[in-house]
Amino acid sequence: MSLDISKLSEIKGLLGACLVDSDTGLVLGTEGGSKFDLETAGAANVEVVRAKLQAIEALKLNDTIEDILITLGKQFHLVRPLDKNPNIFVYVALDKKSANLGLARLQVKAVEETLSL
Repeated sequence: MSLDISKLSEIKGLLGACLVDSDTGLVLGTEGGSKFDLETAGAANVEVVRAKLQAIEALKLNDTIEDILITLGKQFHLVRPLDKNPNIFVYVALDKKSANLGLARLQVKAVEETLSL
């Protein structure tokens, strides 16, 4: 079992990141976030993931979430359920001025591939 998300610190503009169990809301690991409450952010995004899953089911889309992007005035928030275990997701908060969203998505996916649960 590997829950190491430390490579997320290499993402330019990272404000904080965490690995979250969407069944329990438990944060399994964090990276960065000295000015960001990752426990609260992780738990709050459980509701975002659940709402999106309910919408997919209600619309009978027969699909899965690749990632969810929330764009704020000063930040990007990226939520990515793991391919191997969709009940676990990576949450990343980025500074909008300094982050490259495309590269950040690739880096989150690369870290996801190193995780084993």
